[in-house]
Amino acid sequence: METPIHTISSLFDQLGLDSSTEAIATFIDGHVVPEGVRLSQASFWSESQAMFLQQAKDEDADWVEIVDQLDIMLRR
Repeated sequence: METPIHTISSLFDQLGLDSSTEAIATFIDGHVVPEGVRLSQASFWSESQAMFLQQAKDEDADWVEIVDQLDIMLRR
């Protein structure tokens, strides 16, 4: 299995969010994507964040693996 190009920390940087380990944990603990809602459609994203996440999925970009990981982390 190949190592992903990007990390969860670099994704948070790309989204303009604090990418420290503590901040990522706090974000994950404080946000949930409801069942039936796409990650990019979650209410807590800004328009530009949502657009980036959707483009990563639509274009199967090199961000897609880590975006998928974030999606899994936000579903409980």
